[in-house]
Amino acid sequence: MSTKTSKASSAKIKYTSEPIEAKVVRDFLPPPEELAFREEGVKVTIALSKKSVDFFKSEASKHHTQYQRMIRKLIDTYVDTYAEPITPRSTRVARKTGRAQ
Repeated sequence: MSTKTSKASSAKIKYTSEPIEAKVVRDFLPPPEELAFREEGVKVTIALSKKSVDFFKSEASKHHTQYQRMIRKLIDTYVDTYAEPITPRSTRVARKTGRAQ
């Protein structure tokens, strides 16, 4: 074990009595319950091309994640981009029968 100390760690710190300028910053972090949120999953069986699976496995390895998670995120992003908003009531117009009353 070495007993050498670097110059930076042995340097003395000089403190002054100057006023400190501090400001409060808005809390921008999400609450813990939002960090733990997971959407309900549905298990499916799907056949993918070998080149697609190899690509996602390679990318997942580079980014230290699971390739299935990357594929799921890709599909979710696609859905978020292209899905039409779900309305509580149908927007379909009732067909007129043309009968006289």
